[in-house]
Amino acid sequence: MGNQTSVTQFILLGFPLGPRMQTLLFALFTLFYAFTLLGNGTIVGLICLDSRLQTPMYFFLSHLAIVDIAYACNTVPQMLVNLLDPARPISFAGCMTQTFLFLTFAHTECLLLVVMSYDRYAAICHPLRYTTIMNWRICIILVVTSWVLGVLLALVHLVLLLPLSFCGSQKVNHFFCEIIAVLKLACADTHINEVMVLAGAVSVLVGPFSSIVISYAHILCAILKIQSRQGRQKAFSTCSSHLCVVGLFYGTAIAMYIGPQQGNPNEQKKYLLLFHSLFNPMLNPLIYSLRNKDVKSALKRILRKEDTSREH
Repeated sequence: MGNQTSVTQFILLGFPLGPRMQTLLFALFTLFYAFTLLGNGTIVGLICLDSRLQTPMYFFLSHLAIVDIAYACNTVPQMLVNLLDPARPISFAGCMTQTFLFLTFAHTECLLLVVMSYDRYAAICHPLRYTTIMNWRICIILVVTSWVLGVLLALVHLVLLLPLSFCGSQKVNHFFCEIIAVLKLACADTHINEVMVLAGAVSVLVGPFSSIVISYAHILCAILKIQSRQGRQKAFSTCSSHLCVVGLFYGTAIAMYIGPQQGNPNEQKKYLLLFHSLFNPMLNPLIYSLRNKDVKSALKRILRKEDTSREH
């Protein structure tokens, strides 16, 4: 069969549920999807419109929000279509694109979280040199590097995936074209692909997570040295939102690779990935807006400006 691909489309099995439950999930996930777009869109809009939020910390946050929007837009619409019409196929090209984009956004988010932890480290451990360390040139380089590495790492998987022959079942046991679920349908040896997926997962999880832990170990030491209680609270409050987002992202990502091992691991990992790709992007803007006075103040200022312009 060589490298020819005889399968031209795939069918995403999604969630094995009854029609009524699928309709309920469609309504629920549509609502969550709308909240994700609205929440992250609001964060990006506020950072662009309010000059007080145009700092390195919020510059990185705006890119995190863009990644979350892209994350959701890549997987959720197809999932919603399949909930209404489970037999609706996705083209081979569409499936490969979805796999590539998912990996790109996952890797980029991982790296952006590391960049954000470095920003907090510079702000708390070296406050007098902060503007020098995190100047705009450095910030742009860090963000561009995160995006470029995210694309290149995903491209490695795509280059290894495209030459494979798909000649058997068309049914992908997932709600989107997740790389492992797609590899299971290949009629060729996928050992190298699986090794690369595992190596990629370890490198973008263990390495960045270790960097974040080291950054926060230094941050904690610096906070404990602050004499005033108010100063300690202020320093910690600037990190708490980022810590919550890191906990959500890495918590679900690590759980997918380490566990679960009992029951039906494939089905359980599918639900973990649903949380990772739908709920995380929805919760991130809530975490940053609820725990951040600057974001809430910016929203009030923008709304006040709109009310004033309407009155005039």
